[in-house]
Amino acid sequence: MLLAPMLVLAGVRSAQSIQAQSVSGDAEPRPGLASSLQLDPQVAGELQKAMDGHDYPTAEKLLLAEIDRDPHSPRAAHLLAYAGAVYFANQDYLNAAVAWKKAEAIVPLDAKLQFSLAMAYVRLQRPDWARPVLESLAKTNPADVLYPYWLGRLDYDGHFYNAAIKHFQRAIEVDPKFARAYDNRGLCYYYQNQNALAVADFQKAIELDRESAHPSPWPYLNLGITQQFLNQLSDSEKNIREALRLDPGLAKAHFQLGTVLEDKAEPQAALAELKEAARLDPAYAEPHMAMARIYHKIGQEDAAREEVKIYLRLHPHSTP
Repeated sequence: MLLAPMLVLAGVRSAQSIQAQSVSGDAEPRPGLASSLQLDPQVAGELQKAMDGHDYPTAEKLLLAEIDRDPHSPRAAHLLAYAGAVYFANQDYLNAAVAWKKAEAIVPLDAKLQFSLAMAYVRLQRPDWARPVLESLAKTNPADVLYPYWLGRLDYDGHFYNAAIKHFQRAIEVDPKFARAYDNRGLCYYYQNQNALAVADFQKAIELDRESAHPSPWPYLNLGITQQFLNQLSDSEKNIREALRLDPGLAKAHFQLGTVLEDKAEPQAALAELKEAARLDPAYAEPHMAMARIYHKIGQEDAAREEVKIYLRLHPHSTP
């Protein structure tokens, strides 16, 4: 069984849009790199230096040169597994998947590497490739919460909310304290217009996550979005501001707060939040349309037209 380099799961989801998974390859070499990969000490030192400097292209070249010496050996499989982690860290998900599949052709991948392979497929927007890997992992590792959780994420991305709810429920059964499963199940309920259930799940996620070292802003944001939909604007503003306290750089939260302040007839405060959302994420089109709407309301038509132009430039196939 081929052992995986350390890969760390992170990632969250917005109620406005589904973000791709956020698994990041922690391919930093550990002590014993030369022996674990059977590398010449000089090559191991060069690889260590490249990784320390995040010089992934150099690391890839060093690994490929070693793999080419005997491309079908068990040693090559370990080198390919490590190369996959380097490619992943460099956001080259196609080559990461290719490296891991080549390794798998030599030596079976362990569960961590199979999961990493599934996450590379998700990054490549190929849920049809990721699903069978995750289903197999869920079947053979029924006590691991990640696999039903990510199957739920795939179904959520595909708007199969009932199926997603079942997977998130399974994740909760495996780990009743897994806050992200509640948060994501709440999103499914939100999009099914089951708002009481959505609110309950977001509140449960907040409760479970509150004592963690780094509480997530997303349950607060998702709760605030639901409360805005229910016209509970004061509660919505409070929760979105809490999301921003936890992550002041969260563009989606600034955008959402701007729309809440617009609903509360506070146009200048709303514009400030929307401008901040656009500054934080220059590719984010929605704040510009919201600003255009507000400028139109307050009679600043030139500014409104300019924001529409920006929106259309970012969304060239949209109709304002």
